[in-house]
Amino acid sequence: MATEAEAKFSNSPAELDNSTSNMLSGDEDQTEAIMLPNEINGNWTSRETSIHEARLKAKAKRRLRKNSSRDSGRGDSLSDNGENSRSIVPTSPKGKILDRKSRMGKGRGLPKKGGAGGKGVWGTPGEVYDLEEVDVRDPNYDEDQENCVYETVVLPLDEGVFQKTVTPIVQEYFEHGDTNEVLELLNNLNLGEMKCTVPVLAVSLALEGKASHRELTSRLLSDLCGKVLTTNDVEKSFDMLLKDLPELALDTPGAPRLVGQFIARAVADEILSKSYIESYKGKVDCENARAALGRAAVLLSMKRGGLRLDNVWGTGGGQRPVEQLVQEIDMLLKEYQVSGDVAEAEHCLRELEVPHFHHELVYKAIVMVLESTGEVTFKMILKLLQSLWESSIITVDQMNRGFERVYKEIPDIHLDVPQAYTVMEQFVEQCHQMDIIVKQLRDLCPSRGRKRFVSEGDGGRFK
Repeated sequence: MATEAEAKFSNSPAELDNSTSNMLSGDEDQTEAIMLPNEINGNWTSRETSIHEARLKAKAKRRLRKNSSRDSGRGDSLSDNGENSRSIVPTSPKGKILDRKSRMGKGRGLPKKGGAGGKGVWGTPGEVYDLEEVDVRDPNYDEDQENCVYETVVLPLDEGVFQKTVTPIVQEYFEHGDTNEVLELLNNLNLGEMKCTVPVLAVSLALEGKASHRELTSRLLSDLCGKVLTTNDVEKSFDMLLKDLPELALDTPGAPRLVGQFIARAVADEILSKSYIESYKGKVDCENARAALGRAAVLLSMKRGGLRLDNVWGTGGGQRPVEQLVQEIDMLLKEYQVSGDVAEAEHCLRELEVPHFHHELVYKAIVMVLESTGEVTFKMILKLLQSLWESSIITVDQMNRGFERVYKEIPDIHLDVPQAYTVMEQFVEQCHQMDIIVKQLRDLCPSRGRKRFVSEGDGGRFK
């Protein structure tokens, strides 16, 4: 047995190396189980030493293969001699494929393609595209496209959409009174055949409103004519109004008279021909239409006598000059002094539409009492102020301000009216008993022995 073992291990060292290499290339666990002796430099070593040597060689080969795979992307690899050899071009696609390093975490965190990539993106932020030149060699090129003009088409309004669109425009105009804004809004609409309905709608809304709304409507029609409307459009509009007068009179009993004033004002503003009224003579069967045309004819005949039709509606309080408002209040009080009709005086005061100027009526009324000689005016003014106070037409601040103005100026009034202080005390006492003024305001009433009252600058004190 020993002779056979020695013959078996008497092979050359090269054959022994090959056999050892084959065993190491396989399963290392089996290598540990089989312990074979090895010869190094002609000396026999133990089996444990030979196994340790084989492990070191295997570890060195694994390290060599790992380094070669890392350097494959750069085209650098190590040969068996340890020398570098360039076998792959660094920037070749093959080098990227063979690169086994993880690409996760690479880059600087910037968006892909500089923010110009991704779904729904038309380029980098801030990029301005120039006009694209037409390529004549393009198979889809059409010579007729170069002469095309593209415009935005706005469909004409039908009756339902017209009412919903134009009505808010007119109602807002009654608030701000800017005809240029209305003109701009109407130009953005395709009115089409509904163009003649604009004056009809505006007049219909004004009939239900105040006198100031009617004045604004007349101004609007005058400004729209020549820009949005023509004279023929205005004539067709008034034809439609005369035709619809029976229905308008159901909601507004005074519609025939008011439409007649609109016609007269339109003729005075030269947006309606002077022969418009004459063209209806003998051709009108509707009673309301005849009343409207008759009212317009009367106003135009009065114009020839010197009446200004530009004030046919009066002017809104905020638009009137102060001098004109003072004259209107003087006329109101004089008419009341003659007629004694409190309801008519209240109606006229409302028509002025100047709630911020009611203190002028209180002031003028008290001065009228101080300048009167009998008790008739005294009682009439008391009755008027009580009615205006109870109906809340005149507010507390306006009533107090009117009395304070008289308190302040009574020394000057006393120069022309010697009994002014006595009458003033009696009138203030009666107003307090009728709950027209409060006790504090009554106590501030000046007497002949008191000093002059100053209300505005010094908080209602005497000096």
